[in-house]
Amino acid sequence: MTKDIKLYNERLPTEEARICTFLAEEIDRALPEAASKIWHRHPVWFLDDNPVVGYNKLKGGIRLMFWSGESFEEERLVSGTGKFKDAHIYVNSVDILNLEELSRWFSKARDIQWDYKNVVKRKGKLVRLK
Repeated sequence: MTKDIKLYNERLPTEEARICTFLAEEIDRALPEAASKIWHRHPVWFLDDNPVVGYNKLKGGIRLMFWSGESFEEERLVSGTGKFKDAHIYVNSVDILNLEELSRWFSKARDIQWDYKNVVKRKGKLVRLK
């Protein structure tokens, strides 16, 4: 876990910090080749400079977001805005997380990607990478 992500997590209230630390550790374990950093004020993991997974604190809890998650076809992931292919789940307790499910989602984050890295260059048009 990077220093900046660790600091992000530590600044949260206790239960939320626990959730975020757990998520960061699981993402790092599942995607060791991913680069991670604070991006747009929250932790995000990238594969070849393409954002694939991240989390942030919102009113509804900790939102675990997958940039290409809509294409995962996973029942518990809720589609985002509709403009992009993102999907998320709100986490209010580590207890609602299933390690097998998380592992599957992280694997899909590696295998199913839309090209967010070049979306501006393509004037908002997304292209599937994998």
